[in-house]
Amino acid sequence: MAGLGIRLEAGDRMILNGGGIHFLSAAQIRLTNRANFLFGRQIMPPEEANSPARLIYYALQTAYVGTPEEKLTALAEATYHITTFMQETTSTTARVLLSDAMKAAAENNFYKALKIARRIIRHEDAVLQDVSPSSNCLNESENH
Repeated sequence: MAGLGIRLEAGDRMILNGGGIHFLSAAQIRLTNRANFLFGRQIMPPEEANSPARLIYYALQTAYVGTPEEKLTALAEATYHITTFMQETTSTTARVLLSDAMKAAAENNFYKALKIARRIIRHEDAVLQDVSPSSNCLNESENH
């Protein structure tokens, strides 16, 4: 039988066409027709959408696997967050990634947009690590 086979462990979660699934035991499933889904670490819970890049990912996630009612609002939110990030960042790398994510979302290729959003998160994390208080020279000089 053709289709995509997925093995999930007990405790894993999946969002399939807007519906949440929590696996109580290990399962092997096969999707035999087209479906929008995310599972495991691909799913970002709302409380983790706590930075500009993560807000983009969460909005794109909702646009991809949310209910039809959620999709339009989520796409508008993703567009807003991407546009705002593009205006605020000085990083050429971030701007290119944000532009690519926006283009993918506009083409309804949300899975591709999510892959790009994960790269934006990694970029954001790297930049924020570089400007953390422990790397701030002023803070270090104040301690001496």
